[in-house]
Amino acid sequence: MLQRIIDFSLRNKFIVLLATVMLVLGGVYAARNIPLDAIPDLSDTQVIIYTPWEGQAPNIVQDQVTYPITTKMLSVPKSKVVRGYSFYGYSFVYVIFEDGTDPYWARSRVLEYLSSIGTQLPKGVTPSLGPDATGVGWAFMYSLNSTNRDLAELRSMQDWYLKYQLTSVPGVSEVASVGGFVKQYQVTVDPTKLRAYNLALKDVSMAIERSNGEVGGGSLELAEREFILRVKGYVTSLADLEKVAVGIGDKGVPILLRDVATIQFGSDIRRSTFCGAREG
Repeated sequence: MLQRIIDFSLRNKFIVLLATVMLVLGGVYAARNIPLDAIPDLSDTQVIIYTPWEGQAPNIVQDQVTYPITTKMLSVPKSKVVRGYSFYGYSFVYVIFEDGTDPYWARSRVLEYLSSIGTQLPKGVTPSLGPDATGVGWAFMYSLNSTNRDLAELRSMQDWYLKYQLTSVPGVSEVASVGGFVKQYQVTVDPTKLRAYNLALKDVSMAIERSNGEVGGGSLELAEREFILRVKGYVTSLADLEKVAVGIGDKGVPILLRDVATIQFGSDIRRSTFCGAREG
């Protein structure tokens, strides 16, 4: 057999050279166009359902959120395993599909079944899907450091600027910010002053909510010109919060928020110090 191949090659040099050139060109084309993964993603096709419910204990989250979603996902086509995890204030449900299932088809099926479960969940609880990526697609982790900015400024820079720049990079499906200090307006109410003014904590909460927003007032025509009316009311500084009226005192004098509370900038509970990007 080997002798015949050698004889054929010697008698048909042009065919051999032509086949060699075609193989070389095919190899070059494959090397340039076939996508290769540095770390092949061999994980199962899965869809993650994240449901926040702030302030609730894990057993309550399990009974009223995780269990209804888990039982509903059991009937999703091509799903083989459904796992639910309940934590303080939030729930995770992992729906794992059969091998070969298209991930975007799987996400569409999960969304269809989620749309019919809204009445079974507590009021104000809204499930959402996780990013269309797996743990294997974790691209890199990075940290922001500065000698003239504190951790709150760095976290704000990450959340309001750098995060959107990285999200626009092709192939990146999520940029997860972790750590630093999330800037907050914090109102510390003095219960003694509330009692003195005969106010409840609910009155303070409602006053702050009503005072942070804008309202349209239609339009007004003057001298053949139309003027658009709007009431500007978004809180932009501590002084704006201090002037919020929470009630009416003696002789019609308004009771301001600064009269019953201390207003200051603060930070959310710090969870970590790093920020990461997840690649799809």
